[in-house]
Amino acid sequence: MKPSAIVFAYHNIGVTGIECLLQAGFEIKLVVTHQDDTEENIWFGSVAELANKHQIPVITPENPNQAELIKQLAALKPHWFFSFYYRHLLGSELLAIPPQGAYNLHGSLLPKYRGRAPVNWAVLHGETTTGVSLHQMVEKPDAGSLIDQEAVAILPNETAHDVFLKLTPAAKILLTRCLPLLLDGKIIPQPLDLTQGSYFGGRKPEHGRIDWKQSAWNIHNLIRAVAPPYPGAFFDDNGMRFFLYGSYYSDETAIHLGQTCIYWTDGHFYADCADNKRFRIEQLCYDGTLLNETEFKAITNDDLLIIEH
Repeated sequence: MKPSAIVFAYHNIGVTGIECLLQAGFEIKLVVTHQDDTEENIWFGSVAELANKHQIPVITPENPNQAELIKQLAALKPHWFFSFYYRHLLGSELLAIPPQGAYNLHGSLLPKYRGRAPVNWAVLHGETTTGVSLHQMVEKPDAGSLIDQEAVAILPNETAHDVFLKLTPAAKILLTRCLPLLLDGKIIPQPLDLTQGSYFGGRKPEHGRIDWKQSAWNIHNLIRAVAPPYPGAFFDDNGMRFFLYGSYYSDETAIHLGQTCIYWTDGHFYADCADNKRFRIEQLCYDGTLLNETEFKAITNDDLLIIEH
């Protein structure tokens, strides 16, 4: 009998997960995904389009844990559940349906960075490594026993988007390696030691506000953690809101020691920070316009924007 699954999926990882299941010989009886949010920047692949291409039924419930839906899914009698970047938690009644278990692909090296936006949090904290983890699903998020992991490097000037693009091929490597072993019953799940990591919540645009009391390295990490296609890092000065849409850090000493400021030199904007280090600003934006030297001076009436904190 062909192994069957119901897949809960979204985003690029969801697309890759479905492709890997089909390649491994799974019959996907149903795909459960999300309706795209018109307020969100949709830069990633469509799970629904891929499922339609393969003539797999698709549903987009607001809550997958409704009694009627649980009954509908149980009637399909899947052997497995898989969750690939699906944004809702699956309750105990859903998780009890598949006799072979439910498995989730998470975007970190568990038990680190459990919860929401794991790539953004890892970049924000200056991590040098992250990855993807396949683990058993339990009612507590990202807490079930580990199946396997695939690591990727985080380079000092990579954005969260750069890192996420690395995770998609890493997910393919991991699933291509794991799924045949999972089907053959040759994997022994390893319990996670949750004390070795932490749980993180979701992020909102307001979380991109820059605290200029922080070091240049920490501010750079925030900027790259929320750089486009995410909402971006920002600060307010004299009623004006500036966005920093990219940065480059190379451990340079600040020019204006003892001052926190933004200025133009050598063809770039720079920020001198409270720790007397500086970083290069790749894109400085005000009122929807990317600024050049002339526009910056016209707005600030100076060569130097001193930031009060």
